[in-house]
Amino acid sequence: MNKILYAFLSVLTLASCANSYNITGSSNVSTLDGRMLYLKILKDTSFVNIDSCDVVHGQFHFAGNVDSAKMANIFMDNENILPLVLEDGDITVKIDDAQQIASGTPLNDKLYKFFHKYNQLKNQEAELVHQHDQAIMNGRNMAAVNQRLNQEALRISEQEDKLITNFVTSNFDNVLGPGVFLLVTIGYEYPQLTPWIEDIMSKATDKFKNDTYVKDYYQKAQENQEIMNGMRDPMPQAGAVQQPLAPVPTEGITPNELAQPSQQAPEAQAVQ
Repeated sequence: MNKILYAFLSVLTLASCANSYNITGSSNVSTLDGRMLYLKILKDTSFVNIDSCDVVHGQFHFAGNVDSAKMANIFMDNENILPLVLEDGDITVKIDDAQQIASGTPLNDKLYKFFHKYNQLKNQEAELVHQHDQAIMNGRNMAAVNQRLNQEALRISEQEDKLITNFVTSNFDNVLGPGVFLLVTIGYEYPQLTPWIEDIMSKATDKFKNDTYVKDYYQKAQENQEIMNGMRDPMPQAGAVQQPLAPVPTEGITPNELAQPSQQAPEAQAVQ
C-alpha cells in the first residue's frame, strides 16, 4: 500500500513540474486550409518535429508538455511560418495576410512585442523608399533628397541595432535571448564572428553561453575565424561535404544587417 501511494505521489510530482502548453490557432490564409502543420523545436542544432496537425476550416491545435520553456517554430512542410515559446498556459496563434502572432503567455507576449517594434522600424525603412520614388516623380533635387534619406536610414538602422541588442542582453537567462540570437544568425552560410557577436558574448551570462545553439555557433565561428586567419586547417567531418569558406568582411556589420535573410533560405526568420 505504501509503495503504491509513493508511486502515485511521484507521478503527481513529475506532472506538476511539467509545463503544459495548449496552442489554439486560426488562419484566414486560404492556402493553409487542409495543409499539415508541424511544431518543431531545436535539438542538437537541428529542428525536430514534436507534433503535427491539419488546418481544418482555418483552425488548428497543438498541445503537450515540456520540462521547461522552449523556443519552437510552426512549419508548413519546410517553410517556417512563425516562432513561438512553448510554455505553461494557453497560447493563441493568429495567421493572416497582414501578420502572424502568438500571444496569451508571458514570454510569447514579450517576444511579439519585440517583433512589433522591429517591424515598425522596417516599415519606416520601406517608407523611405516610397519617399525616394516620389521625389523622383516630382522632379526634386535628388542630391538633397538622398542626403536626407540616407541620414534617416542610418538613424533607423541604429535604432534596429539597439533594439535587437537590448532585447538579447536583457533576456540572457531565459529562452528569448538565445532564441532571437538564433533568428539573427541562422541565415548565414556558416558561423562567423562579427563585432556584434563578440560584443554580445563579452556581456553574456554563463547560462546564455551554455545554451546548446549559442555554444555550438560561437565555437564554430571561432574555428572558422582561425581558419580564415590561417591559424588552423579545415577539418572536414567524415562522410560530410565540406562547404567552402568564403571570407566575409566583418567590420561595421550590425545586428540589423545580420538579421537580413541570406540568399539561402533560413529555416527560421523574424515574423513579418
